[in-house]
Amino acid sequence: MAVLEKSPNRVAVTSERRRFQRVRVNLLGRFMLADRREANSGTRREFPCQVVEMSPGGMAVTAPVVGKAGERVIAYVDHIGRVEGRVVRQLSSGFVMTIAATPRKREKLASQLTWLANRHILNMPEDRRHGRIVPRNQATTLVLPDGLGYACRVIDLSLSGAAVAAEVKPTLGTLVTLGKAQGRVVRHLPDGFAVEFTRLQHPDHLEENVTSG
Repeated sequence: MAVLEKSPNRVAVTSERRRFQRVRVNLLGRFMLADRREANSGTRREFPCQVVEMSPGGMAVTAPVVGKAGERVIAYVDHIGRVEGRVVRQLSSGFVMTIAATPRKREKLASQLTWLANRHILNMPEDRRHGRIVPRNQATTLVLPDGLGYACRVIDLSLSGAAVAAEVKPTLGTLVTLGKAQGRVVRHLPDGFAVEFTRLQHPDHLEENVTSG
């Protein structure tokens, strides 16, 4: 695992954070800033994000909204779960934040990052442990967050995700429903996109959950 702090564009925030090794990742998620609330309801606003580098002590995030230095952040990251910390530096398209965690939590994060790094090295996107199949009936319906539905075709699928051919191409990170299965758009393809399901599908009901039957 490379120590990425040596990169010329690496942001070194404190001597404590240099103790942690950063790895390059591509994890989607969402986050809330402590001081950003909806005007009408007073609830915290959620924003989509993509974690591009992470260590047990901090992470670099690309996001449409940039937090202020010192602002508290609560984030929910795919494969990692809930993390919180504070913004330590703004970037041109996001920010760098610390991760506040107990030693036990840091150990768990280190294990998760090691697994993710090894999965990347072995070229196993979307967990290739689950074999892909071409469904007998490839027709299905795609529903976007605005409630609009589109007819599309399932190129192939596994227990953890599917490749979809469609006229529409939702932005990365969009939460969609494919048949009855919910997932996030994780990659764009020449004629469509790839979806990673939010939870593994049961092998006995995979095709009926994803396709039109």
